Amino acid sequence: MPETATDQPTVIRPPFRADHVGSLLRPPELLRAREDAAAGRITGSELRAVEDRAIVEAVRRQRELGLAAATDGEMRRESWHMDFIYQLGGIARVQDDTIRVAFHSKDRQFEWAPPSAHVVAPLTLEDTIFGDAFAFLRDTVAPVLPEGGRPLLHPALVPKLTIPSPSMVHYRGGRSAIDKSVYPDLDQFWTDLATAYAEEVRRLYDLGCRYLQFDDTSLAYVNDPAQRAHVAAIGGDPEHQHERYIAVINEALASQPADLAVTTHMCRGNNQSMWAAEGGYEFVAEALFNSLNVDGFFCEWDDERSGGFEPLRFVPKGKRVVLGLVTSKSGELESKDFLKRRIDEAARFIDADQLCLSPQCGFSSTKEGNDLTAHQQWAKLALVVETAQEVWGSL
Repeated sequence: MPETATDQPTVIRPPFRADHVGSLLRPPELLRAREDAAAGRITGSELRAVEDRAIVEAVRRQRELGLAAATDGEMRRESWHMDFIYQLGGIARVQDDTIRVAFHSKDRQFEWAPPSAHVVAPLTLEDTIFGDAFAFLRDTVAPVLPEGGRPLLHPALVPKLTIPSPSMVHYRGGRSAIDKSVYPDLDQFWTDLATAYAEEVRRLYDLGCRYLQFDDTSLAYVNDPAQRAHVAAIGGDPEHQHERYIAVINEALASQPADLAVTTHMCRGNNQSMWAAEGGYEFVAEALFNSLNVDGFFCEWDDERSGGFEPLRFVPKGKRVVLGLVTSKSGELESKDFLKRRIDEAARFIDADQLCLSPQCGFSSTKEGNDLTAHQQWAKLALVVETAQEVWGSL
Protein backbone atom coordinates (compact mmCIF):
# COMPACT_ATOMS: atom_id res chain seq x y z
CA MET A 1 0.00 0.00 0.00
CA PRO A 2 1.32 3.47 -0.81
CA GLU A 3 2.22 5.51 2.23
CA THR A 4 -0.35 8.18 3.13
CA ALA A 5 0.39 11.65 4.40
CA THR A 6 -0.58 10.67 7.97
CA ASP A 7 1.52 7.50 8.11
CA GLN A 8 4.88 7.53 9.84
CA PRO A 9 7.57 7.17 7.16
CA THR A 10 9.60 4.00 7.21
CA VAL A 11 13.15 4.71 8.31
CA ILE A 12 15.56 3.19 5.84
CA ARG A 13 19.22 3.61 5.05
CA PRO A 14 20.01 5.98 2.18
CA PRO A 15 19.87 6.20 -0.74
CA PHE A 16 16.13 6.80 -0.67
CA ARG A 17 13.54 5.68 -3.24
CA ALA A 18 13.18 9.32 -4.28
CA ASP A 19 16.50 11.12 -4.10
CA HIS A 20 18.50 13.73 -5.94
CA VAL A 21 22.15 14.24 -6.74
CA GLY A 22 22.70 17.47 -4.85
CA SER A 23 23.13 20.78 -6.66
CA LEU A 24 20.23 23.15 -7.27
CA LEU A 25 19.86 26.23 -9.43
CA ARG A 26 21.18 29.37 -7.74
CA PRO A 27 18.50 32.06 -7.35
CA PRO A 28 19.21 35.31 -9.23
CA GLU A 29 19.80 37.27 -6.02
CA LEU A 30 22.56 34.84 -5.02
CA LEU A 31 24.26 35.11 -8.41
CA ARG A 32 24.13 38.92 -8.13
CA ALA A 33 25.52 38.79 -4.60
CA ARG A 34 28.39 36.57 -5.73
CA GLU A 35 29.26 39.08 -8.47
CA ASP A 36 29.02 41.94 -5.97
CA ALA A 37 31.31 40.14 -3.53
CA ALA A 38 33.88 39.46 -6.26
CA ALA A 39 33.83 43.15 -7.20
CA GLY A 40 34.16 44.28 -3.57
CA ARG A 41 30.70 45.85 -3.42
CA ILE A 42 29.57 43.64 -0.53
CA THR A 43 31.46 41.83 2.22
CA GLY A 44 31.95 38.12 2.66
CA SER A 45 29.53 38.20 5.59
CA GLU A 46 26.87 39.85 3.44
CA LEU A 47 27.36 37.19 0.75
CA ARG A 48 27.04 34.45 3.36
CA ALA A 49 23.75 35.92 4.57
CA VAL A 50 22.37 35.72 1.02
CA GLU A 51 23.62 32.12 0.76
CA ASP A 52 21.96 31.30 4.08
CA ARG A 53 18.60 32.56 2.86
CA ALA A 54 18.89 30.61 -0.38
CA ILE A 55 19.69 27.40 1.51
CA VAL A 56 16.82 27.84 3.95
CA GLU A 57 14.42 28.28 1.03
CA ALA A 58 15.90 25.29 -0.84
CA VAL A 59 15.47 23.08 2.23
CA ARG A 60 11.89 24.29 2.64
CA ARG A 61 11.09 23.32 -0.94
CA GLN A 62 12.72 19.89 -0.60
CA ARG A 63 10.74 19.24 2.57
CA GLU A 64 7.45 20.30 0.98
CA LEU A 65 8.04 18.01 -2.00
CA GLY A 66 8.31 15.01 0.32
CA LEU A 67 11.98 14.18 -0.14
CA ALA A 68 13.53 12.21 2.71
CA ALA A 69 16.92 13.91 2.43
CA ALA A 70 17.94 17.47 1.63
CA THR A 71 21.12 19.10 0.43
CA ASP A 72 22.11 22.75 0.61
CA GLY A 73 21.97 22.82 -3.18
CA GLU A 74 25.72 23.51 -3.18
CA MET A 75 24.70 27.18 -2.96
CA ARG A 76 28.02 28.20 -1.41
CA ARG A 77 30.09 26.73 -4.25
CA GLU A 78 31.15 27.94 -7.66
CA SER A 79 32.14 24.42 -8.72
CA TRP A 80 30.90 21.09 -7.40
CA HIS A 81 34.43 19.77 -6.93
CA MET A 82 37.16 22.40 -7.20
CA ASP A 83 35.92 24.39 -4.19
CA PHE A 84 36.69 21.28 -2.14
CA ILE A 85 39.92 20.19 -3.80
CA TYR A 86 41.60 23.60 -3.45
CA GLN A 87 41.16 23.35 0.34
CA LEU A 88 43.25 20.20 0.67
CA GLY A 89 46.71 20.82 2.09
CA GLY A 90 49.36 20.37 -0.59
CA ILE A 91 47.14 21.56 -3.46
CA ALA A 92 47.86 24.72 -5.43
CA ARG A 93 45.48 26.39 -7.85
CA VAL A 94 47.37 26.70 -11.14
CA GLN A 95 46.38 28.07 -14.53
CA ASP A 96 47.68 25.28 -16.75
CA ASP A 97 46.63 25.97 -20.33
CA THR A 98 47.87 22.56 -21.45
CA ILE A 99 45.02 20.83 -19.60
CA ARG A 100 41.85 21.63 -21.49
CA VAL A 101 38.30 20.52 -20.77
CA ALA A 102 35.74 20.04 -23.54
CA PHE A 103 31.96 19.89 -23.10
CA HIS A 104 29.31 19.60 -25.74
CA SER A 105 25.63 18.98 -26.33
CA LYS A 106 23.66 18.26 -29.47
CA ASP A 107 23.90 21.89 -30.56
CA ARG A 108 26.76 23.44 -28.60
CA GLN A 109 30.54 23.06 -28.14
CA PHE A 110 32.54 24.53 -25.27
CA GLU A 111 36.25 24.11 -24.60
CA TRP A 112 38.41 25.99 -22.13
CA ALA A 113 41.35 25.65 -19.76
CA PRO A 114 40.01 26.23 -16.25
CA PRO A 115 42.42 26.56 -13.31
CA SER A 116 43.59 23.12 -12.26
CA ALA A 117 44.85 21.55 -9.05
CA HIS A 118 48.55 20.77 -8.82
CA VAL A 119 50.04 18.74 -5.98
CA VAL A 120 52.98 20.80 -4.71
CA ALA A 121 53.40 19.39 -1.18
CA PRO A 122 52.34 16.26 0.72
CA LEU A 123 48.56 15.96 0.85
CA THR A 124 46.99 16.74 4.22
CA LEU A 125 43.67 17.79 5.67
CA GLU A 126 43.88 21.01 7.61
CA ASP A 127 40.41 22.42 8.31
CA THR A 128 37.31 20.26 7.91
CA ILE A 129 36.27 21.05 4.35
CA PHE A 130 32.63 22.17 4.09
CA GLY A 131 32.33 21.63 7.85
CA ASP A 132 30.61 24.96 8.48
CA ALA A 133 28.40 24.45 5.43
CA PHE A 134 27.28 21.05 6.70
CA ALA A 135 26.62 22.38 10.21
CA PHE A 136 24.31 25.04 8.78
CA LEU A 137 22.46 22.45 6.70
CA ARG A 138 22.22 20.10 9.71
CA ASP A 139 20.61 22.82 11.80
CA THR A 140 18.33 23.94 8.96
CA VAL A 141 16.76 20.51 8.39
CA ALA A 142 15.66 20.14 12.02
CA PRO A 143 12.03 18.92 12.34
CA VAL A 144 9.36 21.41 11.37
CA LEU A 145 5.73 21.14 12.42
CA PRO A 146 3.27 22.65 9.93
CA GLU A 147 0.98 25.40 11.19
CA GLY A 148 -1.99 24.03 9.29
CA GLY A 149 -3.00 21.70 6.50
CA ARG A 150 -1.84 18.14 6.08
CA PRO A 151 1.18 16.86 8.02
CA LEU A 152 4.43 16.81 6.11
CA LEU A 153 5.54 13.39 4.91
CA HIS A 154 9.08 13.93 6.21
CA PRO A 155 9.07 16.74 8.82
CA ALA A 156 12.65 15.75 9.74
CA LEU A 157 14.97 15.53 6.76
CA VAL A 158 18.29 13.72 6.55
CA PRO A 159 21.01 16.29 5.75
CA LYS A 160 23.01 15.00 2.80
CA LEU A 161 26.46 16.34 1.99
CA THR A 162 28.13 15.93 -1.40
CA ILE A 163 31.90 16.08 -1.86
CA PRO A 164 34.13 15.15 -4.80
CA SER A 165 35.58 11.65 -4.72
CA PRO A 166 39.33 11.20 -4.10
CA SER A 167 39.57 10.25 -7.78
CA MET A 168 38.83 13.82 -8.78
CA VAL A 169 42.04 15.06 -7.14
CA HIS A 170 43.95 12.97 -9.68
CA TYR A 171 41.86 12.56 -12.82
CA ARG A 172 42.20 15.80 -14.74
CA GLY A 173 45.98 16.28 -14.50
CA GLY A 174 47.21 12.81 -13.57
CA ARG A 175 50.93 12.30 -13.06
CA SER A 176 51.71 15.59 -14.85
CA ALA A 177 49.99 17.61 -12.09
CA ILE A 178 51.88 15.91 -9.23
CA ASP A 179 55.30 17.30 -8.36
CA LYS A 180 57.82 14.47 -8.71
CA SER A 181 60.01 15.94 -5.98
CA VAL A 182 57.07 15.53 -3.57
CA TYR A 183 55.92 12.13 -4.82
CA PRO A 184 58.66 10.40 -6.84
CA ASP A 185 56.29 7.49 -7.24
CA LEU A 186 52.55 7.50 -6.70
CA ASP A 187 52.19 4.89 -3.94
CA GLN A 188 52.66 7.47 -1.19
CA PHE A 189 50.40 9.92 -3.04
CA TRP A 190 47.55 7.42 -2.99
CA THR A 191 48.15 6.65 0.69
CA ASP A 192 48.18 10.33 1.67
CA LEU A 193 45.09 11.02 -0.43
CA ALA A 194 43.14 8.20 1.22
CA THR A 195 44.33 9.28 4.67
CA ALA A 196 43.20 12.87 4.13
CA TYR A 197 39.78 11.70 2.95
CA ALA A 198 39.43 9.26 5.84
CA GLU A 199 40.05 12.11 8.26
CA GLU A 200 37.51 14.30 6.42
CA VAL A 201 34.90 11.54 6.67
CA ARG A 202 35.61 11.11 10.39
CA ARG A 203 35.26 14.83 11.09
CA LEU A 204 32.05 15.14 9.08
CA TYR A 205 30.61 12.18 11.00
CA ASP A 206 31.47 13.91 14.27
CA LEU A 207 29.49 16.92 13.03
CA GLY A 208 26.45 14.69 12.55
CA CYS A 209 26.73 13.69 8.91
CA ARG A 210 25.01 10.35 8.29
CA TYR A 211 24.52 10.63 4.53
CA LEU A 212 27.62 11.41 2.49
CA GLN A 213 28.02 11.27 -1.28
CA PHE A 214 31.27 10.96 -3.22
CA ASP A 215 30.75 12.54 -6.65
CA ASP A 216 33.01 10.77 -9.15
CA THR A 217 32.75 11.60 -12.83
CA SER A 218 35.97 9.69 -13.60
CA LEU A 219 34.32 6.30 -13.07
CA ALA A 220 31.83 7.18 -15.80
CA TYR A 221 34.25 9.07 -18.04
CA VAL A 222 36.59 6.10 -18.52
CA ASN A 223 33.81 4.17 -20.23
CA ASP A 224 34.43 6.53 -23.17
CA PRO A 225 37.38 5.48 -25.39
CA ALA A 226 38.24 9.14 -25.95
CA GLN A 227 38.61 9.64 -22.22
CA ARG A 228 40.78 6.54 -21.89
CA ALA A 229 43.03 8.07 -24.55
CA HIS A 230 43.25 11.19 -22.35
CA VAL A 231 44.25 9.03 -19.38
CA ALA A 232 47.05 7.47 -21.42
CA ALA A 233 48.19 10.88 -22.68
CA ILE A 234 48.78 12.20 -19.14
CA GLY A 235 50.68 9.12 -18.00
CA GLY A 236 47.91 6.95 -16.58
CA ASP A 237 46.87 3.35 -17.13
CA PRO A 238 43.62 3.56 -19.06
CA GLU A 239 42.78 -0.12 -18.63
CA HIS A 240 43.13 -0.19 -14.85
CA GLN A 241 42.93 3.37 -13.52
CA HIS A 242 39.34 2.87 -12.35
CA GLU A 243 40.49 -0.07 -10.25
CA ARG A 244 43.05 2.13 -8.52
CA TYR A 245 40.38 4.74 -7.86
CA ILE A 246 38.07 2.13 -6.36
CA ALA A 247 40.86 0.88 -4.08
CA VAL A 248 41.63 4.41 -2.85
CA ILE A 249 37.95 5.15 -2.12
CA ASN A 250 37.69 1.88 -0.20
CA GLU A 251 40.77 2.79 1.81
CA ALA A 252 39.28 6.19 2.63
CA LEU A 253 36.10 4.47 3.84
CA ALA A 254 37.78 1.58 5.66
CA SER A 255 36.83 3.02 9.08
CA GLN A 256 33.37 4.17 8.00
CA PRO A 257 30.97 4.06 10.98
CA ALA A 258 28.14 1.55 10.63
CA ASP A 259 25.45 4.23 10.67
CA LEU A 260 27.07 6.41 8.00
CA ALA A 261 25.57 5.79 4.56
CA VAL A 262 27.87 6.61 1.65
CA THR A 263 26.87 6.72 -2.00
CA THR A 264 28.67 7.68 -5.17
CA HIS A 265 27.36 9.62 -8.16
CA MET A 266 28.85 8.88 -11.57
CA CYS A 267 27.91 11.01 -14.54
CA ARG A 268 29.61 11.97 -17.79
CA GLY A 269 29.92 15.68 -17.10
CA ASN A 270 27.42 18.42 -16.34
CA ASN A 271 28.16 22.01 -17.26
CA GLN A 272 25.42 24.37 -18.45
CA SER A 273 23.45 21.42 -19.90
CA MET A 274 26.50 19.99 -21.69
CA TRP A 275 28.47 16.80 -21.09
CA ALA A 276 32.04 15.61 -21.62
CA ALA A 277 31.84 11.84 -22.18
CA GLU A 278 29.57 9.18 -23.63
CA GLY A 279 29.08 5.43 -23.41
CA GLY A 280 27.52 2.85 -21.12
CA TYR A 281 28.94 1.65 -17.78
CA GLU A 282 30.05 -1.70 -19.16
CA PHE A 283 33.83 -1.03 -19.04
CA VAL A 284 33.83 -0.39 -15.27
CA ALA A 285 30.68 -2.24 -14.18
CA GLU A 286 32.04 -5.50 -12.82
CA ALA A 287 34.79 -3.88 -10.72
CA LEU A 288 32.61 -0.92 -9.77
CA PHE A 289 29.52 -2.70 -8.52
CA ASN A 290 31.30 -5.63 -6.92
CA SER A 291 34.32 -3.90 -5.39
CA LEU A 292 33.37 -0.34 -4.43
CA ASN A 293 32.30 -0.38 -0.78
CA VAL A 294 29.43 2.09 -0.84
CA ASP A 295 25.72 1.72 -0.07
CA GLY A 296 24.40 2.99 -3.36
CA PHE A 297 25.28 4.12 -6.86
CA PHE A 298 23.75 7.16 -8.56
CA CYS A 299 23.99 6.44 -12.31
CA GLU A 300 22.71 8.52 -15.21
CA TRP A 301 20.45 6.89 -17.78
CA ASP A 302 18.56 9.83 -19.21
CA ASP A 303 19.32 9.34 -22.90
CA GLU A 304 21.06 7.18 -25.50
CA ARG A 305 24.56 8.47 -24.69
CA SER A 306 24.32 6.70 -21.31
CA GLY A 307 24.05 3.20 -22.77
CA GLY A 308 21.73 0.41 -21.63
CA PHE A 309 20.88 -1.16 -18.29
CA GLU A 310 22.84 -4.37 -18.94
CA PRO A 311 25.69 -3.39 -16.54
CA LEU A 312 23.19 -3.70 -13.67
CA ARG A 313 23.61 -7.48 -13.87
CA PHE A 314 26.80 -7.06 -11.85
CA VAL A 315 25.15 -5.35 -8.86
CA PRO A 316 25.23 -7.66 -5.81
CA LYS A 317 22.37 -8.09 -3.38
CA GLY A 318 22.31 -5.50 -0.64
CA LYS A 319 23.35 -2.59 -2.87
CA ARG A 320 21.02 0.05 -4.27
CA VAL A 321 21.21 1.78 -7.62
CA VAL A 322 19.59 5.17 -8.07
CA LEU A 323 18.37 5.40 -11.65
CA GLY A 324 19.01 8.89 -13.01
CA LEU A 325 16.13 8.84 -15.48
CA VAL A 326 14.87 12.42 -15.11
CA THR A 327 17.21 14.68 -17.05
CA SER A 328 18.53 17.80 -15.37
CA LYS A 329 19.83 19.12 -18.68
CA SER A 330 16.52 20.41 -20.05
CA GLY A 331 13.21 21.59 -18.71
CA GLU A 332 10.98 19.18 -20.63
CA LEU A 333 9.11 17.10 -18.06
CA GLU A 334 9.14 13.33 -18.45
CA SER A 335 5.90 11.39 -17.99
CA LYS A 336 5.32 8.94 -15.16
CA ASP A 337 4.50 6.23 -17.66
CA PHE A 338 7.86 6.75 -19.37
CA LEU A 339 9.72 6.54 -16.06
CA LYS A 340 7.85 3.42 -15.00
CA ARG A 341 8.65 1.72 -18.30
CA ARG A 342 12.33 2.57 -17.83
CA ILE A 343 12.29 1.20 -14.29
CA ASP A 344 10.74 -2.01 -15.62
CA GLU A 345 13.50 -2.22 -18.24
CA ALA A 346 16.17 -1.85 -15.55
CA ALA A 347 14.45 -4.51 -13.44
CA ARG A 348 15.22 -7.09 -16.13
CA PHE A 349 18.82 -7.03 -14.85
CA ILE A 350 18.41 -6.31 -11.12
CA ASP A 351 15.76 -6.83 -8.46
CA ALA A 352 13.38 -3.84 -8.56
CA ASP A 353 13.64 -3.63 -4.78
CA GLN A 354 17.28 -2.54 -5.21
CA LEU A 355 16.31 0.44 -7.37
CA CYS A 356 15.61 4.08 -6.58
CA LEU A 357 14.86 7.13 -8.73
CA SER A 358 16.49 10.53 -9.14
CA PRO A 359 17.39 13.18 -11.67
CA GLN A 360 20.33 12.15 -13.84
CA CYS A 361 22.65 14.78 -12.36
CA GLY A 362 22.61 17.97 -10.36
CA PHE A 363 20.86 21.04 -11.71
CA SER A 364 23.81 23.37 -11.19
CA SER A 365 27.19 21.65 -11.02
CA THR A 366 28.69 25.08 -11.63
CA LYS A 367 27.26 28.37 -10.46
CA GLU A 368 25.83 29.12 -13.92
CA GLY A 369 23.37 26.21 -13.79
CA ASN A 370 21.68 24.17 -16.50
CA ASP A 371 19.26 25.42 -19.13
CA LEU A 372 15.97 25.19 -17.27
CA THR A 373 13.99 27.34 -14.87
CA ALA A 374 13.61 26.95 -11.12
CA HIS A 375 9.95 26.04 -11.69
CA GLN A 376 10.99 23.24 -14.04
CA GLN A 377 13.62 22.04 -11.56
CA TRP A 378 11.09 21.70 -8.73
CA ALA A 379 8.58 20.07 -11.08
CA LYS A 380 11.16 17.41 -11.93
CA LEU A 381 11.90 16.72 -8.26
CA ALA A 382 8.17 16.50 -7.55
CA LEU A 383 7.87 14.00 -10.40
CA VAL A 384 10.63 11.88 -8.86
CA VAL A 385 8.83 11.79 -5.50
CA GLU A 386 5.40 11.03 -6.96
CA THR A 387 6.70 8.32 -9.28
CA ALA A 388 8.72 6.64 -6.52
CA GLN A 389 5.66 6.57 -4.24
CA GLU A 390 3.59 4.95 -6.96
CA VAL A 391 6.25 2.35 -7.86
CA TRP A 392 7.56 1.40 -4.40
CA GLY A 393 4.89 2.71 -2.02
CA SER A 394 7.36 4.53 0.23
CA LEU A 395 10.45 6.66 0.06
